[in-house]
Amino acid sequence: MTNQREKRNEASLPHSVFSAEWLRKVEGQAAQETGISLFTLMQRAAEAAFSLTQRTYPDARHWLVLCGHGNNGGDGYEVARLAKNAGLRVTLLAVENDKALPEEAQQARQGWLACGGRVGSSNAQWPEDADVIIDGLLGTGLSCAPHAPYTTLIDAMNAASAPVVSLDIPSGLNAQTGQAAGRAVHANHTISFIALKPGLLTGQSRDYVGSLHYAALGLDSWLRGHTALLQRLDATQIGQWLSPRRPCSNKGEHGRLVVIGGDVGFAGAIRMASEAALRTGAGLVRVLTHKQHAGPLLTARPELMVQELTAESLNEALEWADVIVIGPGLGQKTWGKQALERVAKCDKPALWDADALNLLAIAPEKRQNRVLTPHPGEAARLLGCTVKDIESDRLLSVRKLVDQYGGVVVLKGAGTLIAGEQGELAVADVGNAGMASGGMGDVLSGIIGGLLAQKLNVYDAACAGTVIHGAAADEIARRQGTRGMLATDLLAVIAPLVNPDLKK
Repeated sequence: MTNQREKRNEASLPHSVFSAEWLRKVEGQAAQETGISLFTLMQRAAEAAFSLTQRTYPDARHWLVLCGHGNNGGDGYEVARLAKNAGLRVTLLAVENDKALPEEAQQARQGWLACGGRVGSSNAQWPEDADVIIDGLLGTGLSCAPHAPYTTLIDAMNAASAPVVSLDIPSGLNAQTGQAAGRAVHANHTISFIALKPGLLTGQSRDYVGSLHYAALGLDSWLRGHTALLQRLDATQIGQWLSPRRPCSNKGEHGRLVVIGGDVGFAGAIRMASEAALRTGAGLVRVLTHKQHAGPLLTARPELMVQELTAESLNEALEWADVIVIGPGLGQKTWGKQALERVAKCDKPALWDADALNLLAIAPEKRQNRVLTPHPGEAARLLGCTVKDIESDRLLSVRKLVDQYGGVVVLKGAGTLIAGEQGELAVADVGNAGMASGGMGDVLSGIIGGLLAQKLNVYDAACAGTVIHGAAADEIARRQGTRGMLATDLLAVIAPLVNPDLKK
């Protein structure tokens, strides 16, 4: 069973993402305003899931359907009925308790029984010959760790050789945060109904969701009249941020960027960041670094302008530059601290990363025209909490960072989040496990810095840069897989991505 997204079908996934809690509250309102009954929505959800499963696993003759004691279970009963009516063998196991099923779920259960279906107990013998499993145990209302008998069924699904299709969300995964407080289903496919929820795109979601699919159930027009919680970003949108260059443009028009960092032993970080900025299209890139790195950097990349970082060269560079990137390989010694203190007094657009963030955590200050790019560990230091606190609710964490430090914050991770001071919030639906290697953050800093130099505003530069970064890694993964991916591998594929007008 796979634990990561097998395939992205970006054209079929919407870019608007809605709060799971809000969706639960307004589902009845949506049904009333559109004239589509809640039971009809349940039937449509089942039809979409049945169609997806039959399309994906056309040779599956024995379907195992697991139903919980809620509307997610109702979806399962309806899927089971459709499968049985199609001539398939269906085994249905249900979790039952003393409480009555919700009205629509009860109606679906009666429909299953009326067509000759049988309801097996959750502790019945597991059918080892099932060809596919439908997960209809726990839906988007889950707010705590699952308990028995759900945990037993989740464990059985995860241990089974048959593929799993989850209805709306893998059972056990929090639809808002993407966290699994306890056991959760590792699905091969998940089909989200009505709208995408944040928990499908960030947090631990990629360990559980598998291939993500979507069915609006006829409510897409209704949803367009409501404000989404956040936006899903992918590579199809790069052209919205980057237009073709004017034929007679010159390097000065594409920005002057200074990249500051690279203390002793960290020349690689400053080189990756500065070269990424060049590959992204910055007109001129000046590097201020430790004197022992100047020669090697010029030899490796002669297009860079490299100087020793001194008080004099820093003042000159800050006067010259349009944009500043500081942090890659900066260190936390006096050398780096003094440079950051001087940069903090400059009001030009800037990106702070790595040790610039660690130093900021020691001496917090707030400003508007700055991008911060923390990973969860750096975010925890900035907020004075634990990494577990950050990861337990990434959406809340990124908003707290913006509230405290201003500007734009890019909270890195699987499902990187980007937040701005005007309430902007987005999730980058790009990237893969190959990015779990040293230097990736330095490349991201350079990409965003390069876009800032080309006069994108801080939020758009952060969004576009994060997408380009992840999309570049996805291209490398398509070519060679994820294991063994290097940060420098991305440099060769950035240029085609920042030229979306290029004829394929």
